[in-house]
Amino acid sequence: MIKITGLDKLQRELKDAQRAFQSLDGTIATLQFDPHDPASVQGAIRQMESAIDSKTAPYRNNAMVMQIAGGMKDAYRKAIREKAQEARKPVS
Repeated sequence: MIKITGLDKLQRELKDAQRAFQSLDGTIATLQFDPHDPASVQGAIRQMESAIDSKTAPYRNNAMVMQIAGGMKDAYRKAIREKAQEARKPVS
C-alpha cells in the first residue's frame, strides 16, 4: 500500500482559493480618477490594489491566491493606465 500525504493541505488550499476567487467575482471596487493628474491615477491604482488585498487577506498564506491576486493587480493597473492614456488623447 502506498500512502500519499499532503492531500489534506492541498484540499484546504483549493477550498480557500475557491472562496477567495468567489470574493473577487463581480465588482471589486468603483474607481474615479482624473486622467490628467498622475497622482489621481496612482491613487486609483492604490485603491484597486487595496480592494484586492482586502478581499484576499484571509487567504494571504495561500500561494495560489496570492499569485492570482498579483496577476489581477497587474492587469487592473495596466487597464487603469490605458484608460487614463486614452482619456488624455486629443479629440479629433
